[in-house]
Amino acid sequence: MRKCWYWTFSLGLTFFFITHSGLAQTKLLISENTEACLTCHSALHPGIVAEWKKSPHANISPSEALKKPKLERRISHEKVPDPFSKTVVGCAECHTMNSEKHKDTFDHNGFNVHIVVTPTDCSTCHPIEVQQYGKNLMSHAHGNLVKNPVYRGLADEVNGIKRFEKMEISSKSPDAETFLDSCLYCHGSEVKVTAKSSRETLMGKMEFPILSGWPNQGVGRINPDGSKGSCTACHTRHQFSIEMARKPYTCSECHKGPDVPAYGVYEVSKHGNIHSALGKGWNFNAVPWTVGKDITAPTCATCHVSLMVNENKEVISERTHQMGDRIPWRLMGLIYSHPHPKSPDTTIMKNKAGLPLPTELTGEPVPLYLIDGKEQEKRKIAMQKTCLACHSQGWVNGQWTRFENTIKTTNEMTLTATKILLTAWEKGAAKGPAQKDSIFNEAIEKKWVEQWLFFANSTRYASAMAGADYGVFANGRWVLSKNIQEMIDWLEFKLKGQPEKKEKKKERSK
Repeated sequence: MRKCWYWTFSLGLTFFFITHSGLAQTKLLISENTEACLTCHSALHPGIVAEWKKSPHANISPSEALKKPKLERRISHEKVPDPFSKTVVGCAECHTMNSEKHKDTFDHNGFNVHIVVTPTDCSTCHPIEVQQYGKNLMSHAHGNLVKNPVYRGLADEVNGIKRFEKMEISSKSPDAETFLDSCLYCHGSEVKVTAKSSRETLMGKMEFPILSGWPNQGVGRINPDGSKGSCTACHTRHQFSIEMARKPYTCSECHKGPDVPAYGVYEVSKHGNIHSALGKGWNFNAVPWTVGKDITAPTCATCHVSLMVNENKEVISERTHQMGDRIPWRLMGLIYSHPHPKSPDTTIMKNKAGLPLPTELTGEPVPLYLIDGKEQEKRKIAMQKTCLACHSQGWVNGQWTRFENTIKTTNEMTLTATKILLTAWEKGAAKGPAQKDSIFNEAIEKKWVEQWLFFANSTRYASAMAGADYGVFANGRWVLSKNIQEMIDWLEFKLKGQPEKKEKKKERSK
């Protein structure tokens, strides 16, 4: 391995780091390979090293983590293979793991290093979490978007460049970088090695792979080793903080806009109010999480992910990284709310009309691809166990009755908007599938999208999370009603100018 000119200085930094980070006092070992990484990167990337220094990875070895009582473990493997078990998890442990499977692996000072750390790498210590995440809709978010022609058509309409010439608007397909900067930021990119480049470094000339689709930490990222997902979407590198993953701000990165207003609804809900007022005193690092002791109101993780117990250490909710485990209904991103999909790969769905959707355009669900009533009830009970830790059965029942009624009424309002759109296509006021035209590029079609993607979603989230105003005036029921009126007004205006309508008017006047 080549030596850099500041070898002695960096070695001193590494020694200082080891002895002053608490590692020396607890007799934890840093592997020789990670020490080699720190020798240079402590000076080159002090921010990365400082974050890692604060992480559980830097402060406990996998073998020590396994000695904790089962409820307190953050590691799910029963036996981590040597040599990884006895040293802390450092740079080399993650960035040289499974190097033969990574297409982004390159020679770096004598080490086979890969740039993108993936769920497969993390599964060495966290196999159950990775397995659960693989069954999660999030892990398939990339393919579910780009391989579904309906969703991809909407994304292209959102991202395409519009041009105006001769009283007509045309749309240029979005370029790859625009798509990566918008939808795929959250859904995840496909990271590929496109070439290699050489550049001068303090250690001489070195060769690095060039990656397309990078940087990205989207939840459904397709990685160079073929795996799906990115653990750092929630456990941001290189601290990988459980506290960060449990706080609602992390979820807000992708669940904040009008299409998925979960964070906005949470902020104005009573739960969000309690978190804002009292959350600074909560213990977000405790494993397991004790209701009433560590927290006094739920965050996103409380309801969807975390291991929750009462003060007697009796389990209320099991930890899961399959976020749909406690969700009977799918609320967001689709034309109608419907029972949750059986498979995380929603590209396999087809309705009677041949569209890749879980419902018909008129709202009827496609049961082949969706969980049945028995599974819905099981998931409902799992979610209600968390609610019942703080609320009475009567309170919880009343909340769920309202919520499921909201699903019904928002679907009805979406159906009304769909009937107006179908009439517009039928009467030639707009171009639809029959004309092989986009179903998202005309004014009435955009209003139809807003009906279900923004307003119905907002109303349902407000009902599910008790954030009432988002279900009334702030993109709620008022706008659902207003939008329907604007759609019918638009349709009547367009039909008034049609030749057929004018001819009928002339005949009536004779």
